[in-house]
Amino acid sequence: GCNSALNLTPQKTTEAVDNVFKLLRDIARARMHMKQFNSVHNPGSNTHQASESSFSASYKPLLKQVVEEICSADRPDSLDIEHVSSGLTDLLKTGFSMFMKVNRPHPGDHPLLIIFMVGGVTVSEVKMVKDLVAIRKPSTQ
Repeated sequence: GCNSALNLTPQKTTEAVDNVFKLLRDIARARMHMKQFNSVHNPGSNTHQASESSFSASYKPLLKQVVEEICSADRPDSLDIEHVSSGLTDLLKTGFSMFMKVNRPHPGDHPLLIIFMVGGVTVSEVKMVKDLVAIRKPSTQ
């Protein structure tokens, strides 16, 4: 709401910063119900060595978490990725799972994987996905 630095007032600055933090809180709230993908922050741990303390917090992007889950070799049913039936076979599998142990289809079972990100992705994220898939699931496009 400000087209030059000359028109910048403390009130406009405060409103802009408040809007940024409101947006960040809304994003955090949207992911609170997730069990597996609820955070991109790994707090790490404090380690004390002699007189120096080291903090090992790290950042793991949501896209990386999802791709690793999809391409995981030892993959139990994902907590946050849900399979939606697309045909009669899938519908029957889902229906029979109420009576007996039937594994739900997993996205990693398919040779072609299409990932759609609302808002888009950066070039570095595309490279990250391509590298992860090449290492973990080379037969997948």
